Amino acid sequence: MASSSPVRHAWRVLLGLLLVTGVLFGINALGVYVFQKSSWTPELALDLQGGTQIVLQAQTEDGAAPSQEQMDQAAAIIRQRVDASGVSEADITTEGGQNIVVQIPGVADEATRNRIKSSAQLEFRAVLATTAAATAFTGEDGKTTPYPTPDDSLNATPTATPTDASDTAWITDKLQAEFLAYDCANPQTDPARAPKDQPLIACDPSGTAKYLLGPAELDGTAITDATSGRDPKSGAWLVQLTMTADGADAFGKVSTRLYQNKLASLSPRDQFAFVLDGSVISAPQMNGQILDGRPSISGSFTQESSKTLADQLKFGALPLSFEVQSSGTVSATLGTQQLQIGLIAGLIGLALVAIYSLIVYRALGAVIVASIAVMGVLTYIIICILAWRMGFRLSLAGVAGLIVSIGFVADSFIVYFERIRDELRDGKSITAAVEDGWGRAKRTIYISKSINILAAVVLYILADATVKGFAFTLGLTTIIDVFIFVIFTHPVMQLLVRTRFFGNGHPLSGLDPESLGAVYRSRSQYREVVTATSGRGAKNVRSRAEADRRQTIAERKRAEALATAGTTTDESPRSKAEEGEN
Repeated sequence: MASSSPVRHAWRVLLGLLLVTGVLFGINALGVYVFQKSSWTPELALDLQGGTQIVLQAQTEDGAAPSQEQMDQAAAIIRQRVDASGVSEADITTEGGQNIVVQIPGVADEATRNRIKSSAQLEFRAVLATTAAATAFTGEDGKTTPYPTPDDSLNATPTATPTDASDTAWITDKLQAEFLAYDCANPQTDPARAPKDQPLIACDPSGTAKYLLGPAELDGTAITDATSGRDPKSGAWLVQLTMTADGADAFGKVSTRLYQNKLASLSPRDQFAFVLDGSVISAPQMNGQILDGRPSISGSFTQESSKTLADQLKFGALPLSFEVQSSGTVSATLGTQQLQIGLIAGLIGLALVAIYSLIVYRALGAVIVASIAVMGVLTYIIICILAWRMGFRLSLAGVAGLIVSIGFVADSFIVYFERIRDELRDGKSITAAVEDGWGRAKRTIYISKSINILAAVVLYILADATVKGFAFTLGLTTIIDVFIFVIFTHPVMQLLVRTRFFGNGHPLSGLDPESLGAVYRSRSQYREVVTATSGRGAKNVRSRAEADRRQTIAERKRAEALATAGTTTDESPRSKAEEGEN
């Protein structure tokens, strides 16, 4: 019963591997046929597939050229926003001192385009008035009449000096008329370029509501982080902000003022608008004083809309405003030919590993080839799933990481098989050698793979974007390598050594004790060695030489001492016999 326990364990583990593989294929099938967002082929990056190019031109209030520092900061923030949308391997560069070129693999969807186009300055403004986005009103006679164009003769200067950003003194006669006549579908001015110290008329992204806002009191630099999550009490989705020390102090004063307006029922002057690219992305009501710099925004959010708002607030602090200069498609920088060359290189590497394994390990080499094949299947389907769930795209650098991983995978099996052979040289049975070799090899493999994963993580964090694909695939395949080693290679070996071919040490199995130099029963007792110079005797001589070569210094000294003692003991009887004959 004890000998069959490893067999039952091996079959259970292999069944678990089959179940995991089926689950992965099932997940990707859901993405393909149900959600229609996945594919049975990995998504390719910009260098292999081409994609969409959007050119953004910086806009400044005085028309002066922006500084390079501002452009670099804007490019970094746009990259963060693009990455947050699930698109990877994007190429974002500055061009001509005033343009930012954004290149995205494949066809950019409307949501991704909006994220890029709306990547402008973020402002916090108090709400003075709000109404439905209409350009006409209905009179007492039931007829609809368009709001008249504001008369230039209307008063445009506040009659009293406003005391704060929520003061209605900001609303002049002319501003009131402009607000009523403002058409969200056809704005007369660009709200993104409005002066920060003056009121602003803006609409929500859908164009269904318009707002009259006070001067800007904070900008996006006051936010250090923004995350989405659920309210622990109500379970509703909300956005949690974290502000700088200066931002927390300024926001504390603003929240105190707005909360007092709420207590005085001065709606909508108890609201605070987040204005991104001249559009009101959110205008929540102030429900209390917030002095710790951690306000939360609640409303009718979904998981997706709360995450989108969090990303906009977190990555919206651009030092410049931008407008889209052009949008079109770009061809692949390397193309399918380079991909084919990379795949051919991978096949050549795989073939060389297979040939080497079969020559050195004979039939055991088939276990290496089978393990690499199983790993290839799992890696392929996981990359397909990651393309759907994380936007991962396979670049030429990523292909290189997959090719390099073939050699790293073979290392695991070589360490394992050599440990098994060492146990056989110590005189153990083949089944015992497999179990003891596994116990020793896995520690070595875990340590080496941990170093590989650590190197991949460091490379992914510190390296340029063009190298991140290599680091990602290298780390991914290393994790899968350990998984295959535990859940496939060892269970297969447990089953194979119980077959006649491997269990009896067939010369072609790669586990023949005699060919491995296992010519001693223990570390102190050698089997009898035939001193013939040809045939099986010569083979045993070579096996003895192999065993001698692999002995440690202590083992050699002990063997020599035992051999010397054995010679003395054997000579005594012969001497007595010879004396008797004489």
